[in-house]
Amino acid sequence: MVQQHHVRVAVVQTASVIMDRKASTEKAISFIQQAGEKGANIVVFPEAFIPAYPRGLSFGTTVGSRSPEGRKDWLRYWENSVPVPSETTEKLGEAARKAGVYLVIGVIERDNESSKGTLYCSVLFFGPDGKLLGKHRKLKPTGSERFIWGEGDGSTLPVFDTPYGKIGALICWENYMPLARVAMYAKGIQIYIAPTADSRELWQSTIRHIAAEGRCFVLSCNQYVTKDMYPTDLACYDDLSSSPEEMCLGGSAILGPLGEYIKGPVFGKEEMLIADLDLRDIAYSQFDFDVVGHYSRPDVFQLLVNEEKQESVKWKK
Repeated sequence: MVQQHHVRVAVVQTASVIMDRKASTEKAISFIQQAGEKGANIVVFPEAFIPAYPRGLSFGTTVGSRSPEGRKDWLRYWENSVPVPSETTEKLGEAARKAGVYLVIGVIERDNESSKGTLYCSVLFFGPDGKLLGKHRKLKPTGSERFIWGEGDGSTLPVFDTPYGKIGALICWENYMPLARVAMYAKGIQIYIAPTADSRELWQSTIRHIAAEGRCFVLSCNQYVTKDMYPTDLACYDDLSSSPEEMCLGGSAILGPLGEYIKGPVFGKEEMLIADLDLRDIAYSQFDFDVVGHYSRPDVFQLLVNEEKQESVKWKK
């Protein structure tokens, strides 16, 4: 594959149509088209964009109990999640094909391999031919996310070789896992995609550190969400009574391999960030530091990564 030196990237800071798979998909398709018209080669959406990152909702869960009302909201979330593959992934792939872009989008994935009810916080990757290249499932949901999402495994830690560099993703607080980052660096990631739901100022320190540590470009993408975007007919809508009007401030940004901002961070509004990247800046930055190259010490430190799919039931033949 012939690698291009230059790539135009688009980071889409926008909100889901909360709890609505169809409408969120249509909103994504509209932005994909706009990004393609702006000449983007890679388009990135936030964590859990379809159908929502359910910030502020409890799903009726406390330690030791679950409420019938919470189960209703859970069922609604489950019904609007994304089987992979499905009609939804076909629509997203077709949008990527029409725009001629690599698409990276956060979804809540419904296990499509069996009748299991498990949901995963996943990132889907599509090529400019419209094909689903693969996915990454979040390895460790954070805090109360563990009530609603299952854990991924090492079988979905891909880095894809594209004409615009090697791309891959870790989701939100996975990026605080040093060994997960090292695994991505060892796979040669050049465009490190970090979909997130974290809009704290502290997150900016994280993504700047990753860019400088990995000597890679970082595309961090978050949503801008206000409370009036939530459907009022949620069974546990009262959970939001003490929430601020601005539920998630955003903070999306594009960073270079020395940890510098190229675009953003953007707070307090929806916006598509566009930037032109020169992949030669990676080699330029690695002159004095290459975390898995000349700055590594394999005689002292080694990492074992298990990429086998983990199954609770195996059938002996």
